[in-house]
Amino acid sequence: MINGKWLEFTSYLFYLLPNKMANLKEIRSRISSVSSTMQITAAMKMVSAAKLKKAQDAIVAMKPYAYKLKLLLEHLSAALGDENVYNPRKGEVKKVLLVPITSNRGLCGAFNASVIKKVLELEQTTYKDKRVRLYTIGKKGNDVLKKYDNIIAHNSEIFDKLTFATAAALAGELMELYTSGKYDQIVLVYNSFKNAATQILTEETFLPIQPITTSKTNNKELNTDYIYEPSKQEIVERLIPRSLKTQLFKALRDSVAAEHGARMTAMHKATDNAQDLKNELILTYNKARQATITGEIIEIVGGSEALA
Repeated sequence: MINGKWLEFTSYLFYLLPNKMANLKEIRSRISSVSSTMQITAAMKMVSAAKLKKAQDAIVAMKPYAYKLKLLLEHLSAALGDENVYNPRKGEVKKVLLVPITSNRGLCGAFNASVIKKVLELEQTTYKDKRVRLYTIGKKGNDVLKKYDNIIAHNSEIFDKLTFATAAALAGELMELYTSGKYDQIVLVYNSFKNAATQILTEETFLPIQPITTSKTNNKELNTDYIYEPSKQEIVERLIPRSLKTQLFKALRDSVAAEHGARMTAMHKATDNAQDLKNELILTYNKARQATITGEIIEIVGGSEALA
């Protein structure tokens, strides 16, 4: 006849085993989930790396040209003076338009957050006493900044097919906002591409064109009487707008390359973290399974002693 101790051990066994098995099943489920996540992040890293190569080649090839064109623009601005409608106006700057350039997609670390933080910082410090409005480029920036209710326009479609034509159309809108007198200053805020792991947060005045200063050149060069071919009027109407469009196109390309670099780095770190978590879960699972086996052996031995 089975004594009371054996019944007690049997009851304990039936109570304990389901809980331990449920715990092991939960750990196995988590290991499977982490493995799936790791595969996704690794795939996203590879996709971003492929896109980064193309974007990097484009911006590296464009930067020297854009830099020289900007330098030429500064010289022209200083030489043309009041004849250039894109030069700084007389009087105090009262109305400022900030143009934050973010991405349409997330999962790229602090890429978008750094731009948003910089825009809010500029509003509260540099342009504290000014009338500040925003023209957001990119869905992520607009989603966060729209709650402040000072956005005049938004454009996220430009990244669907980024070409010089689409950038020129956007630059035309910004130039019209300046020349019409609606804003006294337009500032771009974006991440500039340095390398795959580094993005430089950049604050760049788009309009007015800042004339070259004596710190960059000497007074003799500034006072030089240039012979213009074509005329000054044609330069103002055609060359300067084209240069501004190129400047904005460069900023957009810079941001795209920086975005892919930031996402590739973020997904690389996410994959490494997932691997570490998976290793910890496997170790926990093995310990729990060993504890279950040990417990079962103890219960069997205890049951057999009780029978004896």
